[in-house]
Amino acid sequence: MTDLPEESSKIVSILDYQPEMGFAPIAQVEAYWEALRAGRLLPKRSEVDPRGLETSLENAFILERIAPGIARIRIAGSHLGALMGMEVRGMPLTSLLTPDARAILSEKIEEVCQMPAVCTLRLSADDSAGRPALEARMLLLPLKSDLGDVSRVLGCWVTQGEIGLAPRRFEVITHQMQPLLTGTPLRPFLPPPAPAPRPKAPAGQVAPQTGVTRGHLRLVSSND
Repeated sequence: MTDLPEESSKIVSILDYQPEMGFAPIAQVEAYWEALRAGRLLPKRSEVDPRGLETSLENAFILERIAPGIARIRIAGSHLGALMGMEVRGMPLTSLLTPDARAILSEKIEEVCQMPAVCTLRLSADDSAGRPALEARMLLLPLKSDLGDVSRVLGCWVTQGEIGLAPRRFEVITHQMQPLLTGTPLRPFLPPPAPAPRPKAPAGQVAPQTGVTRGHLRLVSSND
């Protein structure tokens, strides 16, 4: 995660935070995000500084929501690459899940950005030849972009156990949503409405133009 901005006027440290046993980076990244909020609804993506994340860097990542339910990995620590056995930047986060679990994660990503909300997921990967069973936790935390829209996500992925042969893909066991605005319903993504069809004109007639008005413009010339 070396692509994050190196300079920041405010660096929040998580060294003194006491994490939950077993999945320490999850608790540390959430504490860092809460400190960045500083009483606001959401922090900005530009405020995330790798120096504040300290030992959680290898498990952290940043997503960009590019379409409803689709978020690509823009920056990732080494852990996601180890799970997939390849560079993961530019890949959709759902690539790390089994096909049956991808729709669930897509739905949770959309809720994280639209509510907005914090999402925690419990994941598992089955054992097979060269691939021992894995248990994992994933945390998704919404961020504002520089334009003010909620289209970035600070995430953390932690596994317990030997990775074995890559790639590893996970099932969603449970998930928990924590809306940041109590009572705010999920705002669905609505595509732009299709233009209304023009009425058909009888034979020999020209169909009237709908939704078009002529502006009162005139050309003014000047010899000055």
